[in-house]
Amino acid sequence: MRPLGEGEIRESFVNATPLELEQLELPIEHLLLEWDHVDALAWRDRRFRNRGYLVTIVGDDPVGLVLRAADGGGSRFRASICNLCHTQQPGDQVTMFTARRIGEAGRRGDTVGTYVCADLSCQENVRLHPPLAPAEVRRLTEEMRVAGLRRRTLAFVEGVLEAA
Repeated sequence: MRPLGEGEIRESFVNATPLELEQLELPIEHLLLEWDHVDALAWRDRRFRNRGYLVTIVGDDPVGLVLRAADGGGSRFRASICNLCHTQQPGDQVTMFTARRIGEAGRRGDTVGTYVCADLSCQENVRLHPPLAPAEVRRLTEEMRVAGLRRRTLAFVEGVLEAA
């Protein structure tokens, strides 16, 4: 992903209300980010616990989404899989996030949702080396995991951009 400045990030949000844009607080980490090693910038809002943000490049332009986390959480006694990075985690570390569609559909309340890592750490998760499992025959390479994350993230964003 190419480096993005604060202004470009703020202008990228396609489904944000004026109030959400006013309240948007960028994570301090964006100042130190190694942009070559991320395909999307995602973070949870520190002030509004059910709000998250996702910014990625679609075509040549950054596209940002305001996300809303579902209330409650999964069970910590069951495993869940993030639909973006395909990382298996305890159920309470995977959350349903929804994003309002753009345009008239979003004004009607239409949303697109998917289960995502609760801390929105998918970019880091696909770059971690998973522990060895004795019965594992084939392991995806880091490049394959990153490509899968990119493909699934774009599909989610494109679902929000569709005029339903």
